[in-house]
Amino acid sequence: MNKLNGKIAVVTGGNSGIGHASAKELKEQGAKVVITGRNSEKVKSAAEELGVIGIVADVKSISAIEDLVEQVKSDFGKVDVLFVNAGVFQPERVGQISADMFDNQIAINFKGAVFTTEKFLPILNDGASIINLSSINAYTGMPNTAIYAATKAALNSYTRTAATELAPRKIRINSVNPGPIATSIFEKTGLDEEQLKGLGQAMQNRIPLKRYGQPEEIAKLVSFLASDDASFITGSEYNIDGGVNINPLLG
Repeated sequence: MNKLNGKIAVVTGGNSGIGHASAKELKEQGAKVVITGRNSEKVKSAAEELGVIGIVADVKSISAIEDLVEQVKSDFGKVDVLFVNAGVFQPERVGQISADMFDNQIAINFKGAVFTTEKFLPILNDGASIINLSSINAYTGMPNTAIYAATKAALNSYTRTAATELAPRKIRINSVNPGPIATSIFEKTGLDEEQLKGLGQAMQNRIPLKRYGQPEEIAKLVSFLASDDASFITGSEYNIDGGVNINPLLG
């Protein structure tokens, strides 16, 4: 049974990783899906592969978000599912944090996420579902993630307050906190191959289930939260991490 038949879903950062897998899952559940991303070639390729609509939009730019909303409004009118997924991961140790790195992660992971919701709210149907992609890093104290973790903790806090304020419209908003997932996000950090291998092994050793999660596993949770099966769930956070959050801190 397709649980999202007739629904309109927007997935930011939908051209790769968790966003790509979630767009595929939402479509398979019956939704009409729009994906966004910054790279026009990647958005076009992913949209053609998935059989969905692709729109180029950089969430660092509020005007780009506004243009995205206008285009979605023109094409579809209203939106039922908003997956705020676009984000970046830039590791750096405390004491070596640059202003540029700080500004970029805040601009995309927190400001971009918040204003994606803010600008879409006028065209969200009452009873719509918003899902924010956060991270267990908001809680773990993992080295080199101070700013990334802070952006995700801020997003979770925004989610809780927004859930209260959006309840009169029956709009539900929840956070998904993945642990280590097998995506290309780590390859975009600037770390060399040896550093990536070391980071990957250290993280995997800490996972009680002894493996990385798959984007498709996150997508299943996203589609559940998007559906009426989750109609009594709002302001919640879901850790989907193979048990990482119950393990000792990574040294």
